[in-house]
Amino acid sequence: MSTDSSKPNVVLILADNLGWGELGCYGGGILRGAATPRIDALAKQGLLLHNFNVESDCVPTRSALMTGRHPIRTGCLQSVPAGFPQGLTTWEKTLPELLHDNGYVSAHHGKWHLGDIPGRYPSDRGFNVWYGIPRTTDESQFTSAVGFEADVVELPYIMEGKAGQPSTNVHIYDLEKRQTIDETLVERSKAWLSIQAAAGLPFFLYHPMVHLHFPTLPHSDFAGTTKHGNFADSMAEMDFRTGQLLDHLETLGPEIVANTVVIFASDNGPEFRPPYKGTAGPWSGTYHTAMEGSLRVPFIVRWPGHVPENTTSNEIVHVTDIFSTIASITNTALPSDRPIDGIDQTQLLTSPANAKSPREGVLFYIKNELRAIKWRDWKLHFVWEPQVNKSSGRLEAPYLFNTTRDPKEETDVMAYNTWVVQPMLKMRAAFEKSLRVDPAPPDPLKAL
Repeated sequence: MSTDSSKPNVVLILADNLGWGELGCYGGGILRGAATPRIDALAKQGLLLHNFNVESDCVPTRSALMTGRHPIRTGCLQSVPAGFPQGLTTWEKTLPELLHDNGYVSAHHGKWHLGDIPGRYPSDRGFNVWYGIPRTTDESQFTSAVGFEADVVELPYIMEGKAGQPSTNVHIYDLEKRQTIDETLVERSKAWLSIQAAAGLPFFLYHPMVHLHFPTLPHSDFAGTTKHGNFADSMAEMDFRTGQLLDHLETLGPEIVANTVVIFASDNGPEFRPPYKGTAGPWSGTYHTAMEGSLRVPFIVRWPGHVPENTTSNEIVHVTDIFSTIASITNTALPSDRPIDGIDQTQLLTSPANAKSPREGVLFYIKNELRAIKWRDWKLHFVWEPQVNKSSGRLEAPYLFNTTRDPKEETDVMAYNTWVVQPMLKMRAAFEKSLRVDPAPPDPLKAL
């Protein structure tokens, strides 16, 4: 078994469309109709971040996680239409590719959403094995839709693959499979973890769940259990599945648990479509916007003996930082031939009571447009879209909010705080200068 403390194992569990306000440890849980005891317990075993920031949609967050680079650099701006050469380009260096060069084995069990053609599946991008869906979950509704015509679209499949071999279709991804897929993903991850523990190599498990993405439908074992509908039942299942993974690590022995970093996070804020609409707690907005509710999501890390138990932090962290931080704690070299936007947050994670985040802010793009800048406790909006498809367009005079005193971003205070704009515009200028040196790849759809 891998017990080399210089190469800790990493288990990264990523929930889909899980809002900041859903979990009990973030003020939700039973108040949202479903207790989340396993994830709440995990938070007490490590560090909970209050100010973990992601991108506004599934694809850009996942690309940022896998590359440590802003999506505006990688071209992973929003969606990956079926069969097109989109997603991560072949010249991007992914986290499992870096870890492979350092002796790690990696598995992906879940939702990929970073490319669905040969050369861009997870097993082509550094993972030794993968099982799951190449795109996203709403496709599970295709075959049940009234008027569906199978001959005009690419059917959605659950797929699997191994490095060096073609990925293959396993099952049509329909509503029946949607209700059982998270159970299957956990069984796949448990089996793989057992193999790696016996083999003794350091491992990286990336387990991007399907819950709570719409259609948010629970496994039959959980249907009706909360008495609060499918969404709450699915939340209870998500918590249970997380607990299954944690329990399985325990069965592998105390040495494995002690030498394994466990991260639980979400890819973006909550869904806005009823009946699957979620909550971001004190923050306004849902995903597909630049509001705090879109960009600020749960993040919990457990690393026995390194990350102190039962701690919290409101220091700012961005999803690109996870790439750089995992590289740091595994003693893995970062690419030196391209800008890496992620900042190593190891000191913050291991000394949250004393350390400050080395990151002061984040620029938020939606597609190619800079929508907002976050700096310390301040948020500057260039485009005002408090709800999806409710944009007022580009603002002649940007709105400024203090996210501590005004978490719902309701009162523009620009007139009294114009000084704040200076450090924000310096951040923007420095990043735009970097983009001129390292431009994003062209949009393949524009070449059609």
